[in-house]
Amino acid sequence: MEKLLYPLWRAQDKSPDDFRDTLLQQLCPKLLLQGGVRGIRLCVADSAVAAAAGRCMTNNAPVPDAMLSLWVDAAGAAAAWEPLIDASVARRSAYQVVESEPLVNQATHPSQPGERVYGMCHVVFFRKPQALARDQWLEVWQVSHTRVAIDTQSTFGYRQNVVVRTLDEHSTAFDAIVEENFPPGAMTSDHDFYDTDGDDEQLQQRMTEMMDSCVRFIDFESIDVIPMSEYLVKPLS
Repeated sequence: MEKLLYPLWRAQDKSPDDFRDTLLQQLCPKLLLQGGVRGIRLCVADSAVAAAAGRCMTNNAPVPDAMLSLWVDAAGAAAAWEPLIDASVARRSAYQVVESEPLVNQATHPSQPGERVYGMCHVVFFRKPQALARDQWLEVWQVSHTRVAIDTQSTFGYRQNVVVRTLDEHSTAFDAIVEENFPPGAMTSDHDFYDTDGDDEQLQQRMTEMMDSCVRFIDFESIDVIPMSEYLVKPLS
């Protein structure tokens, strides 16, 4: 089984919520009928996360308005479902990834298929620093940093996607795509984001520890951070 990530862009005349509804009510039901599609997750920047606009970081404008995750039997069969995606969006790109899930969302805030997942999901696209070899980068990120991220933030779901290859000539070159689930208060409150219960000293400590760790493996001149709503349309059985 392979995981594919499709960043999606809406047409300018379509609102964020209209785009969400099109994807959930029209595209996803069609994808569910595709025999080779085993799992579907949709993240979309709709009005429910508008308050989190201050969390955005943009270096590759325009950033996606949504991201579709598909778990499929074979990426080579994409001609069966990509025309369905293309008919629902103004633009898309595509990545084949290897997923690691060090913090499982459903264990803390379970949701039923098709329901909006609690809180917000940070979707993050980034590249490794040029000075780091790929093996070094993976060691820092997935071994050393993972514990820091979980310990210093209010994250209740954390998925690390290492990009294996781009599947579209128009796709921006990224090394990784992250999905992180946060509680609703984290949209606007640093204390809620870093789970510090109003302690200003602890907040500063955690912000510093997190940033010091991130600069070891992220090229911040190329990072995009987009708060989105998440819908787990079809979990893997």
